[in-house]
Amino acid sequence: MQIRDLPYSDPGDPDVRSGFRFLVWLFRRQLGGQARALGWGSLHMAAVASLPVAMGVAVQAVVEGSGRQLAAAGAIMFAIAVVTTIADTALHRAAVTNWITAAARVQQLLARHTAALGSRLTRRVAAGEVVAVSTGDVEKIGWFVESFSRFAAAVMVTLGVCAGLLVYEPRLGLLVVAGITAVVLTVFPLLPAATRRADHERTKSGRATELASDTVAGLRVLRGIGGEELFLERYRRASQEVRTASVHSARMWAMIEAVQVVMPGLLLLAVVWQGTQLALDGRIGAGELVTVYGAVMFLMFPLRLFQEAAMAFTFSRPSARRAVRVLGLRRDEVELGAVTPAVHDGPPSGDLRDPATGVLAREGRLTAVVCGDPDAAERLAERLGGHPAGGPGEPSAELGGTALDRLPLETARTAVLVQDKDPVLLSGTLTELLGVPRSGRVGMPEALAAAQCADVLTALAQAAPEDNGDPMRTRITERGRSLSGGQRQRLALARSLIADPDVLVLDEPTSAVDSHTEARIGDSVRSLRSGRTTVVFTSSPLLLDRSDEVVFVHEGTVAATGTHRELLRSSAQYRAVVTRETGAGATPPRGDGSPHLNEFAEESA
Repeated sequence: MQIRDLPYSDPGDPDVRSGFRFLVWLFRRQLGGQARALGWGSLHMAAVASLPVAMGVAVQAVVEGSGRQLAAAGAIMFAIAVVTTIADTALHRAAVTNWITAAARVQQLLARHTAALGSRLTRRVAAGEVVAVSTGDVEKIGWFVESFSRFAAAVMVTLGVCAGLLVYEPRLGLLVVAGITAVVLTVFPLLPAATRRADHERTKSGRATELASDTVAGLRVLRGIGGEELFLERYRRASQEVRTASVHSARMWAMIEAVQVVMPGLLLLAVVWQGTQLALDGRIGAGELVTVYGAVMFLMFPLRLFQEAAMAFTFSRPSARRAVRVLGLRRDEVELGAVTPAVHDGPPSGDLRDPATGVLAREGRLTAVVCGDPDAAERLAERLGGHPAGGPGEPSAELGGTALDRLPLETARTAVLVQDKDPVLLSGTLTELLGVPRSGRVGMPEALAAAQCADVLTALAQAAPEDNGDPMRTRITERGRSLSGGQRQRLALARSLIADPDVLVLDEPTSAVDSHTEARIGDSVRSLRSGRTTVVFTSSPLLLDRSDEVVFVHEGTVAATGTHRELLRSSAQYRAVVTRETGAGATPPRGDGSPHLNEFAEESA
């Protein structure tokens, strides 16, 4: 896999049983790239390791006064330099490719899984944690995948150099082997503590990221209630905790770094002292002493790679565990094997029904659902979209008699589209925002007109950087923060109308717009969605009066069904929710319960 071939057509099905198994799976998916990096790494280090031999030959040639031997040593050193350059360049290219492709694979897996879980993901994992996993943790996982091949090459060449020293001069060879073993055994006990401190730092960092995300998302509300300083103080405390944890982690790695400097230095002194004694005894020559010294100096390089690999593995394991925690989340029913996905040629059709509450939305009609509990309404809306929020055992909504959780997720989402109470507008141009999968029956102009977006288009046209003032090419900031709440709602509604699903579920789609705009939206949506099933969760009399049928849910079950005006007359509980009356026995209002329509009803009478 090359960088130019990204993204993957299929990132694969990861092993999410543990963080270590996930790393092994990721490594196995890149065997070709790892083999290339291992080969070039071994060649590069072997070339560097052979340089002391050529240097020793050159020194010995000078001692013996042999010009021919000195010229030969020079030619060998030039060839080694050429091989080293080529191998180092190829190794860097292969290693970076492994890093980027591994990180890209993990990011694609996270993006695919996040899209599959939708809003259920943030109920199980904090939003800040998801952001941290998809950024910092992805980088650390890629780092380990990249460093492994270089570490393996360093191990192979180090074993070869140690074997050569043992054969050439056993006493020096044994000293070098003992010294390297001592370095490894000295560093190894420090790694668990370093891992714990790094994991603690990562936890604190994720918490700070979550606080920052929440503060930015609610900045407008915080300013309205004067709560900026409270949240900023919380973030300051969290950031200081991150700083403290980072310092503690850095101290441990500084200790490991110091050990990696001191122990090889002591080994080098011991080898030089022992080699000098052998040279004074006449057992080795000056050139051979330089070769031994150069070989030991070369071993400092693999030892540094051992430290890097240890750091990469230490940081990547917690990152892999967190990635697995996200990737391991499943729709509860499928995960527990409670149901077997049904096989359908296409999305089913028919009435939409929720067995838990008894809510029934008839095919091809506009049904309004009134629920006094906003949280219950939100859970009901998600169930109608095929995303049970209550966990295993909660019944799934049915479309045409087929449980939505028995359908493949893609089929269920094609059949039913749910617009959340607080829909997200991604950054980009208006054309990109509205460029969603669609049936083709509803165009952008029709959807924007139905959502009453004329003033939004005017505002975007004024902000357009081009002279022609095309609102469709104007960039919208992240989450649409440059727009008002009502403008965001209407653009989100237009996006849902363009998609034109067979069943559209809207959760409070007009809670932030004025009454006149709301009335026009009700008429337009009713007309545009004629013949297709639409469910609107609302308590607005303006929308309720334009619905074919109103379903009133009280204490988790359907309490009444009928038109808005019929329920106003017959149900005191419904009337109390819709008109905000405090007395259950209050006189039913005429009209639809809204003040200006009551006046119209009185004048008509």
